[in-house]
Amino acid sequence: MEENREGDEKGIIIPLLTPYNMANFHLSHRIVLAPMSRMRSYNFIAQPHAILYYTQRTTKGGFLISEASGISETAQEGYTNTPGIWTKEQVEAWKPIVRAVHEKGGVFFCQLWHAGKRDQTDEHNRFTVEEISQVIDDFRMAAKNAIEAGFDGVEIHAANGYLLDQFLKDHVNNRTDEYGGTLENRCRFPLKIIKVVAQEIGSHRVGIRLSPYDNECRDSNPDLLGLYMAEALNKYNILYCHVMQPSMITQSEKQETERSLLPMRKAFKGTFMVAGGYDRTGGNEVLRRGEADLSSVQGLDTELGDPSSDKLNNFDMLNMVSRASSLPS
Repeated sequence: MEENREGDEKGIIIPLLTPYNMANFHLSHRIVLAPMSRMRSYNFIAQPHAILYYTQRTTKGGFLISEASGISETAQEGYTNTPGIWTKEQVEAWKPIVRAVHEKGGVFFCQLWHAGKRDQTDEHNRFTVEEISQVIDDFRMAAKNAIEAGFDGVEIHAANGYLLDQFLKDHVNNRTDEYGGTLENRCRFPLKIIKVVAQEIGSHRVGIRLSPYDNECRDSNPDLLGLYMAEALNKYNILYCHVMQPSMITQSEKQETERSLLPMRKAFKGTFMVAGGYDRTGGNEVLRRGEADLSSVQGLDTELGDPSSDKLNNFDMLNMVSRASSLPS
């Protein structure tokens, strides 16, 4: 697009295309490939064709987050053909994919996931304390496996109505033990996971994804929930916090709102990343206003940049944000 070329000629800074130092990771731009489930990992094993998928979206100094990868054989109930990272075979399958991304200069994190299919409002189905302890250890082992596979770090998926989000939200979590009731109790499970994962692989390799405002799992006070988590995460000194914008009430549905992520952004001490339907204009604006450091893209708008622009250094956003038959994870 001509806007980028005109921006260069007039000396206008395009926020999305400025470099950013995320601790030890030196990013050449601020557009992040968001995690997108592809449902093409047969028998829960990442397939060789994923090399093409991810390398098409890799730029030198670009940051990518993998599709959600299950932490155990019970983590993906109802989600067939999604990748896992709990077995040696799965780790080995990821290695050439990660290697290919690194060969193109990308920074690659693995999103770790437990879908939490069971109805947590039913006391006969909800997780026992013993099962919770097992899930915590499963996340730890999955993080260790991700590093063995070559990933630069992991993102803990605590958003979009999946297991950890179900514990965070008071319209779903009706437990009366140490994992339910008060805000502190509801946040205990994901924070325990953050703690053990940071201890296992180093806090500088850990991020988290949150969606306090979405309706997939509702909370009566999402502002307070988001702020509490942002402040609590500082204790563990993790690398980044990746948050769905308040207007995204589901993974693909937006509504107008006056709510803002700015309080969370100000409270969190690490890198703050936003997600949720940002196009080129929206992504630039949220960075320009200082509301985020990075913006992840799930393919809702392909017109973020001109692939032929010298400024973009062959940065083919048409590939980067292509839906490629993918769904947001």
